[in-house]
Amino acid sequence: VQVVESGGGLVQAGGSLRLSCKANGFITSVFNANPMAWYRQAPGKQRELVAEITSDRVTNYSGSVKGRFTISRDNAKKMVYLEMNSLKSEDTGVYYCNAAGYGTNYWGQGTQVTVSS
Repeated sequence: VQVVESGGGLVQAGGSLRLSCKANGFITSVFNANPMAWYRQAPGKQRELVAEITSDRVTNYSGSVKGRFTISRDNAKKMVYLEMNSLKSEDTGVYYCNAAGYGTNYWGQGTQVTVSS
């Protein structure tokens, strides 16, 4: 099982980015039955939950991104996405995908998002 993020980069404040996460090695039924989430870690800070989506596509967002970010999932492709709009400098950090399954949680290597003001 491997979780792989992509889509990070450098963007100006007010811009947009779309992050993608692929859950390699999950069988479809396991992926479909489990929640997925995006976390981020800013320099010098602890990792924090950004957004999560359940198997029923119920979503939850941190207060700092609500209304600007959208999490979604494509079960057929075993992918999770994070659409980020109206980016702010405080959104800068390494973004990690978390995939639940097989009784544990799997983390990706992270993708860097840098928002310049």
